[in-house]
Amino acid sequence: MISKQELVKQLYKSLIDSLPSDVKVTSIEFEGPVIAIYTTKLAYFMENDEVIRKLAKDFKKRLVVRADPRFRMSEKEAEKIIRELVPSDAGIVNMFFDKTTGEVIIEALKVGAVIGKGGQILKQIASITNWRPKVLRAAAFESKIVRQVRELLYSRADERKDMLMRLGHRIHRDLVLLRDYRVRIVALGGFQEVGRSMILVQTKESNILLDCGIKPGYTEEYPYIDVEEFDLDKIDAIVITHAHLDHCGFLPYLFKYGYQGPVYCTQPTLYLMALALNDYVEVAEKEGKVPIYSKRDVQDALAHVIPLEYGEVTDVAPDVKLTLYPAGHILGSAIAHLHIGNGLCNIVYTSDFKFGKTRLLDKAAYQFPRVEVLIMESTYGGREDKMPSREETERTFIDIVRRTLERGGKVLIPVLSVGRAQEIMVVLDEAMKSGKLPAVPVFIEGLLIEATAIHTAFPEYLSKELQKKIYRDENPFVSEYFTAVTSPSQRIEIAQQKEPCIIMATSGMLTGGPVMEYFRYLADDPRNSIIFVSYQIEGTLGRRILDGLREVHMMSPEGKLEVIKVRMEVHKVDGFSGHSDRSQLLAYVKNIEPKPERIVLCHGERSKIFDLSIAIERLFRIKTAVLANLDAMRLR
Repeated sequence: MISKQELVKQLYKSLIDSLPSDVKVTSIEFEGPVIAIYTTKLAYFMENDEVIRKLAKDFKKRLVVRADPRFRMSEKEAEKIIRELVPSDAGIVNMFFDKTTGEVIIEALKVGAVIGKGGQILKQIASITNWRPKVLRAAAFESKIVRQVRELLYSRADERKDMLMRLGHRIHRDLVLLRDYRVRIVALGGFQEVGRSMILVQTKESNILLDCGIKPGYTEEYPYIDVEEFDLDKIDAIVITHAHLDHCGFLPYLFKYGYQGPVYCTQPTLYLMALALNDYVEVAEKEGKVPIYSKRDVQDALAHVIPLEYGEVTDVAPDVKLTLYPAGHILGSAIAHLHIGNGLCNIVYTSDFKFGKTRLLDKAAYQFPRVEVLIMESTYGGREDKMPSREETERTFIDIVRRTLERGGKVLIPVLSVGRAQEIMVVLDEAMKSGKLPAVPVFIEGLLIEATAIHTAFPEYLSKELQKKIYRDENPFVSEYFTAVTSPSQRIEIAQQKEPCIIMATSGMLTGGPVMEYFRYLADDPRNSIIFVSYQIEGTLGRRILDGLREVHMMSPEGKLEVIKVRMEVHKVDGFSGHSDRSQLLAYVKNIEPKPERIVLCHGERSKIFDLSIAIERLFRIKTAVLANLDAMRLR
């Protein structure tokens, strides 16, 4: 392994030998996981992108080219030029200049019109302004969270730059690999349980955290960080696989207590995580609780995010490369592949994944360059956990909704704001358009609208069929049947109106949020139905109602304790889950390429995990480990 100084020398020499005399390289910097090459003429590298592609392949590093800030046009002038170059029918909604990366992010309704034939408009923008244009599809309706996150990144550009510089030197530091080089994992949460997922991957040189969640419920539980192995100052990177709170909800707490390192996730996860974390703080405050961190801590966490694309191989530590792959669970969800010690050990961590196609997403990736260890979720790993087909699931769901509406009742669907909510929206839109369901109002809380807006901004992460619909302007998320609830005062009116309707509200497990207000008003009427469409963690109110609880103690708006009788019909429709059922979990082990030497099971109730481990060893003869929280296991 060559030193940083030698690497820079070799890069300079290679560039000088290949560049024309009027194109200058002003500096080469280690910025986080990438090596940034600063130049006087960005447009040359955009016209001749094979130059950087070849260097990246030769040096096995992520290289990016940025215009030297001294040669960039001012933001005001650059915006004027861009609006002159881009046709008016492109529908530019917003423009954001990222001083850290030298990119100008252009949000537009028609992405192709901004790009131009053969990318000519983008090349013109780069040539004139020396800003690298990046075009994103604008959300179908305004997303406050997208705007807020981009404003945050803009306002903290200098801080992010400093962080990347520090990080770059840490990642690319010189190593002395010892003969007893070893890799091990420490289970800090999410083992023999569902919730508070956190895995510490340790090598002789680095420490990587995979996920950082909480366990929701009346008594919230957090990862085990009060152990000898966990040292916040020695964490090199945190990888967040997706934006559900049981995988990201503890992240700001680490920043509250001093973590200042990078967080890696996909671009959609950045925005969905911002939505989920801010809502977590707001809900706690509204319920009179003291949240474990503040919105300022959330902002600190978001400001340290380094978004990655699927398939992008990235150095996250001197001896660890990370690659994210589609997980099929929710928008932007990822399977994490860690390549450790120059191929010494390759870990695939599925986190939550779906090895089956849904309306919303294509199925999870299962082919990787190398795999020695597979860490796999087991939420539905029990022998009895067989989900119906998607067709049967939709028929069952539509039948319950139709019967409820026909008897004059209302349908309450508790949902997580991300994932199943959008899946249900697609199903309801199609069912009403095809006449399978009567056209009734579908009321959606504001948080779901925000999450859905983010979905419309990233159609390339959705299923191929849904992408085509959105590109044809047949976007189901902007259906005429959906009505946003913009004020809490509307909830009682909706619940007490005489006409049948459908209500989708958070939280998905009845642990708080607006769904509780609807539940209070609707539970006593046997004409109504509540339909659970996502997993209900043990101890949550949703799980207890599913298990037969029919009297719920709740505080009234006046602050008095009252007993709510549950006379509404209670239904559970499993087939919409973003998790793999037992047959899909076993199919994943059968199909993954290459075959792992061993498997570690996590994210499942104790009985289900042990049941699944026995089946894997019997069917595939692969060593399968079941760890408990606080267990450590050496992999190499």
